[in-house]
Amino acid sequence: MNIFRSFLCTLVVLSFVACSSQKKIAYFANVTSASADAINSSFSKAHESRICPNDMLSIVVNGLDPLAVAPFNLPLVSYSTPGSDQLYAAPMLQSYLVDVNGNVNFPVIGTIKLAGLTKSQAIKHIKEELTPYLKNAIVTIQFLNYKVTVLGEVTKPGQYAISNERVTVLDALGLAGDMTIFGKRENVLITRENNGRLEFVRLNLNSDDVFKSPYYYLQQNDVVYVEPNKVKAISSENVNTGLYLSTVSTLASALTVIFTVTR
Repeated sequence: MNIFRSFLCTLVVLSFVACSSQKKIAYFANVTSASADAINSSFSKAHESRICPNDMLSIVVNGLDPLAVAPFNLPLVSYSTPGSDQLYAAPMLQSYLVDVNGNVNFPVIGTIKLAGLTKSQAIKHIKEELTPYLKNAIVTIQFLNYKVTVLGEVTKPGQYAISNERVTVLDALGLAGDMTIFGKRENVLITRENNGRLEFVRLNLNSDDVFKSPYYYLQQNDVVYVEPNKVKAISSENVNTGLYLSTVSTLASALTVIFTVTR
């Protein structure tokens, strides 16, 4: 009788643990309509990524006079044979590599420092540099190697190219097929390189505070790592969880029979 009561108590405790674990699986379990105003007040709708060393940029200058803007757009050309003047294919514009000092080597103007600027700031800066040469120049900039990496307890870990230059940690997890059931939603690690120094921050995706974090929006080359929970850690140590649960179930059935007979 005492054994049976002890077993029942154990089952009750395990059920509470299971409920607690289930709450940790859901994203933003504490988000309510009342918290929406606080989130929106700090939510950055005008997020822009900043240019960093080793970024590859497409920078195109346009204007009313095609001949006037041509020197500021260096074409990438290839010829059909060495020494020939016949193009192998239609010319494409060259990309610009931001060097370790944050500069690009721009035609005619020379060295321009762009690292640390947002895209809109960089466009304004280049327009100012073009003022002595062009009037009403139109400058467009696009990141060519914008990517984030998602590792750990996700369905499809890997490196993902981002086309719109605006990606949140939720977008990145979505690209990776979402977390597995073994991922720690309350302890997601973001690794970021900022001015040559690595930054580490952990986000709790069970809390609405993540929307207020400056790391909610990712930067290019960020790494998102989802840590495995204790259940995965136990299974990785080759513990036969299925056999354990089967044994517990069999023991429960046996105790039930014994209790029924003894009554």
